[in-house]
Amino acid sequence: MTTSVVIVNWNAGPLLAECVAAVTAQLRPGDEVVLVDNGSTDDSGAAVVARHPAVRVIETGANLGFAAGANRGADAAGGDVLLFLNPDARPAREALALLVDTLALVPGAGIAGGGLVDDAGRWQPAAARFGPVAHLLLDTTPGRLPARWRRRPHAVDWVYGTFVAVRRDLFRQLGGFDVRFFLYGEDMDLCHRAARVGARTILVPAARAIHHGAVSAIARFGGGRDAEVVKSELRFYALRTTPGAVRAFRTVGALKFGAKALGAALLGRREALARNAAIVRACLGFRPEWTPPAA
Repeated sequence: MTTSVVIVNWNAGPLLAECVAAVTAQLRPGDEVVLVDNGSTDDSGAAVVARHPAVRVIETGANLGFAAGANRGADAAGGDVLLFLNPDARPAREALALLVDTLALVPGAGIAGGGLVDDAGRWQPAAARFGPVAHLLLDTTPGRLPARWRRRPHAVDWVYGTFVAVRRDLFRQLGGFDVRFFLYGEDMDLCHRAARVGARTILVPAARAIHHGAVSAIARFGGGRDAEVVKSELRFYALRTTPGAVRAFRTVGALKFGAKALGAALLGRREALARNAAIVRACLGFRPEWTPPAA
């Protein structure tokens, strides 16, 4: 089974070079790296090519967003498995093989996400739930405590697109990522559509990547990054579920992050106040950009 590692880059700086170096050290015969550069202006892509001439580069000429950029890379890829990796993530030793091999061994699995840790080795979330209320109330620090100790591969609703392997035939069957998601939400959406055709999504905690933390997204959205995540999730519910699910997410989300904003205000934490207030505005101001499917 061959693997095409697809990396979508937009001004990731030196982290891109670290990412590619870690990947190329783990490639097996027949594997490849496809770097999609979304109009970067920091010469990060050129620096990588100079060190790793075997890397295939696709220049889009503009920031198309992750979903569209990833689809460009997938179209050019020849591997049996498409492994999407953020440029600010660095797979640990043997993580690529472990993720891909587990995907091949688990019956019915079509998507496999790897575990994530930060620079200091601290656990980061890498999977979540579909249900809007469960997602908002259980995909939290307390709600994820049991997940921190799981080591064996297990089924989940959806995995983050930070470090994820997808069977190429499934990816093509699904038509790739939905380009209506510019950044965030496309991973949730892909796993949801995979489940609808009977393909399982699994998390492989032992296949770890060190994630430096949304470098490109922060460069683009700054303190509004979390609000963009929520907007994308609302788009997902509007596109794939029912008006009731959208209303539930908006209501619970506004209450949850409103409480966080109030707490931040009382503690004098201005950045947290602004961040959570932006999420509340995103919840209350959301309007579907397309018509939800019939129930």
